[in-house]
Parts: sequence; C-alpha cells; structure tokens
Amino acid sequence: MARHLITSAIPYINGIKHLGNLVGSQLPADLFARYCRARGHEVLFLCATDEHGTPAELAAAKAGQPVADYCAEMHAVQAEIARGFRLSFDHFGRSSSSQNRRLTQNFAKRLHDQGLIREVSETQMYSPTDGRYLPDRYIEGTCPNCGYESARGDQCDNCTKQLDPVDLINPRSAVSGATDLEMRETKHLYLRQSQMKDELEAWIDSKTDWPILTTSIAKKWLNDGDGLQDRGITRDLDWGIPVQFDDAPWQGMDGKVFYVWFDAPIEYIACGAEWAEAHGLEASAWERWWRTDKGADDVRYTQFMGKDNVPFHTLSFPATILGSAEPWKLVDYIKSFNYLNYDGGQFSTSRGRGVFMDQALEILPADYWRWWLLSHAPESSDSEFTWENFQASVNKDLADVLGNFVSRVTKFCRSKFGEVVPTGGAYGAQETALIERLTTRIREYEAHMQAMEVRKSASALRAIWVEGNEYLQEAAPWSTFKADPERAAMQTRLALNLIRLYAVLSAPFIPDAAAAMLTAMQTDDDNWPVDVPAALEMLGPNHAFTTPDVLFSKITDEAREDWQTRFSGIRT
Repeated sequence: MARHLITSAIPYINGIKHLGNLVGSQLPADLFARYCRARGHEVLFLCATDEHGTPAELAAAKAGQPVADYCAEMHAVQAEIARGFRLSFDHFGRSSSSQNRRLTQNFAKRLHDQGLIREVSETQMYSPTDGRYLPDRYIEGTCPNCGYESARGDQCDNCTKQLDPVDLINPRSAVSGATDLEMRETKHLYLRQSQMKDELEAWIDSKTDWPILTTSIAKKWLNDGDGLQDRGITRDLDWGIPVQFDDAPWQGMDGKVFYVWFDAPIEYIACGAEWAEAHGLEASAWERWWRTDKGADDVRYTQFMGKDNVPFHTLSFPATILGSAEPWKLVDYIKSFNYLNYDGGQFSTSRGRGVFMDQALEILPADYWRWWLLSHAPESSDSEFTWENFQASVNKDLADVLGNFVSRVTKFCRSKFGEVVPTGGAYGAQETALIERLTTRIREYEAHMQAMEVRKSASALRAIWVEGNEYLQEAAPWSTFKADPERAAMQTRLALNLIRLYAVLSAPFIPDAAAAMLTAMQTDDDNWPVDVPAALEMLGPNHAFTTPDVLFSKITDEAREDWQTRFSGIRT
C-alpha cells in the first residue's frame, strides 16, 4: 500500500466555474484519487477555494456584499457543486482559514531569515478616481507581449505571460474604467527567486518523468528573456493575509496583504491542517503528509492543474518551500492540462462564456459530464467541447455500449431464469478466450491510470466494455437457451459477473452508474480485480439481483438543439 497526497489547483472564489476549469484540475485529480483508493492505497485528496486577491474583491463589489460574506457564500456554493460532480475531496478548505494565515506568515518570516526577502520602494499605478492603488486584476490593458486588449495586471489570459500592471499598454481601472492613472510610491516585499534559479533548475531537471507541457513551461520561465525574476509577494489591498503581524521581521507594512499567488499554494498545506481539525485529529495527522521529518518521506505527492498555473507550481511555490529551509514535502509529479475550448471560442469565468458547472448539473447527471470531459481531456493539446460530439459520445459509449449491455443481460436473465444468478454449465473456449482478453485489457487500463494518462484510460475502459458486448453477440445466450439451457445459464452468469466487474472498473470515471450497477447486483463487493477469473465468479449461483432502471438515457437531437441555443456562449 502506497500513500498518495493529491491536490487540485484551487479555484478562485469569484463565481461558479465552467467545464474547462473542471477538466483542467479537479476532475482528473478526482479520477486519480478514486483509482488509488480502489487499489487499496492511502489517499489524502485536498482542494480549497482561493479567496484572496483582486478577483475576490471585485466579485464581492459587483455582488454588493462585504468580501468576507461573499467568500463564505461562494465557498458553500462551490462545495455543493463539487459534491454534485462527485468530487471526492477529503477536505475542501478555504485559503482565508486561520491555518493558512499562520502558515503563510511563518513561511514569509522563514524566507526573510534565509535572506530571501527584500523590501522594495517602487511606483505603482494609482487611480485618483477610485482612491486606491490598482494591483493585479484591478487594472486592465493591452498585453505588451501578444497585443491582447483585455490583459490583466497580473497575467495575460491569451498568452499566459506573467505581468505587472505597469507593463500594460493603455491601462485602465477595472473598477471604474478610469484612464487618468498616475504613478505613486509604495513599499513592498519581494521574494528573491533569482537567487534560487540554479536550485530550482536542478530540481526541475531531476523530474525526468514529468509531462513535456509542465517542464517546457517551467524552463521557459527560468530561461527566457532576463530569466527568473524576483517577485513581489505583497499588495495594497484590504482583503487578505496581513503582512504586518506579531514578530514580523519588518515594519511599515500596515494595510498590506500577501499576494494571492504567495498564499494560495500554501493553502494546500493549510488545507491538510483544516482537514485534521475538522476530524478532531492531532497535528501529527496532517504533518505525516506534509513534513518529511514527521513521516512524509514515503508520500507520493501529485498536483493537477491547467497550464496557466504551471509557473507558480514549478517555480514560485517550490521557491517558497525550498527557501524556507524547513522539511516540507515537495511535489513529486505535476499533471498539467491544456485548455478546453467551447464551440469555437474560449471558456471564460470572468466573461461568462461557456457551460458552467451548475448549469451542466441542471440538465444532466454528473456521470454524463464526467465521462465526456475525461475521455476528451486536453492532455497533449487543446480540445474543444461541441454539443454534437458530446451527444455522440454519450449515446455511443454510455448508452449503447455500457448501458445496453447491463439492460440486455439483466432483462434476459429475468425472463429465462428469474432475478437470480443461474446455475449450471461450465466455461468453454469462448469464455476462456474472453477472460484472457479481459485480463490483458485490465492490466493495460491499470497502467494508463497509474501513469495518469486520462484519455488512454478512458479508451481502455471503453474497450473492456466492448469486450462484454462482443461476447454477448457471439455467445447469443437467447439462441443457446433453446438447445442448451445449461450453457445459456453459464453465459448469463458470466455476463452478470461482468456487470459487477464493470462497476468496479468504471467507478473512478462514472461513480453514480457504478454504484447503481453494484446495487442492482445486490453486492457491496467492490474489490479490484487483481485476479480476473476469480472476479468473474464473485456472484455465485442463486445470488439475487434486480433489473436496474436505464443507466444512461440517450440525448435526443431536440435536446441537443435546445441546449445549443440555451447555452450560446454568454452567461447572463
């Protein structure tokens, strides 16, 4: 049994996330967590809401709420939607927690003690109209790198280049639209990342198994242009973790908070502390996952994220951990994803484009979305959601292949043998060959899942479903029954056991359908099929079952056309 620490990139608090956010981090992380648990491993799967920074303040202002109230409300909303998609977090925390405040301030102090924090007096954009400085997303303008006209003050959504507000061309206030901006002097703390370039590069070079997408982005940030730069870790904002605190090794930082991209990754650790407290556990319960001096040496830590988050997780957060000189657990593997686009354009939370998670659950159960998103995960390149492809995939894979198999087998057995596993008959060459093929395919499926190859895993699982259908067609127990009832009984018994097998194998992808299959087979035995022949004899003769309702309803052309019109790309 191995120990797997799994974190998904924590979503911003500012509104409900879209399907692109879901498939870029949380959903594949859940797939892997469910698989690891199914294989008997110890898993701690953590996620949280990212509640600080300008997105939270701007969204709260737009909603007309105090920012703390807005964040508490939206955390509850996002947690409920996560449950709706069956995301199996061990804890869904909040970056505004007291645990994250303590840890963030501790990291900053440790970095200062190691000579990796410097104070900088600099000029920043100030809006007389708004009466405030305009850090990060409080300012918009044209990206100097790609010319995108709606770049943010911290990053361009188009080319993903990290920016400072002063870099923008034709800057304007995101609050009021004011352009009469001026430069004023302010003091901030900077993390001296440049001092750690060699150490970070050596660490990244040691990760020879990382996806090319992950390492190429990290290398680009390390070496392009002037190379890795020091980064400001404080902001002139009201909402966030205070920079000035008891025992802080600096003065004059009142009214400032830590930059959201400094405290947000630290929330991964803090979330573990929140999990322990929520379950009434001692500090040692989370420290054994996060501190190498407290037992985390044998932990395998995997992060899941979209490609826009890679620089912060390969450079800034590791710089924080390594620079602290404390024995914190570093990530072992970063699984990064490209973008999922929507019907010829981009998903965008801030601009309300695409299908959002709450809307998706309003029209179809979670398994429909989970299957399509995971089987089309944007791993090697960007992928695109279209309603036609979604309809075709659901109807063919879920309804025709898996759902139809379950329906045909259970209804046939009920009509000829009753709702019990039939007795009699022995395997022949057909069955032996099927079991051999299934064993090979299941081992392939396991290898893809272990390697976190999401699309290949989905393809391998579908191939396992297809094996059952092809066997059913060849064996044709409805024909066999006329001449050899005992042989038909054996064929049907094997097919019923395939339903239980499919439930176990499919649970990481489609947990609700898997649970429905187990319930129909009246078993709670969800042991992984290490021994495939034995697994196909788990439901013995005379074991009772029920004929389930339709597992997956087909998507009609009328429904698809209605959704295409309803979700035309702009969320009102």
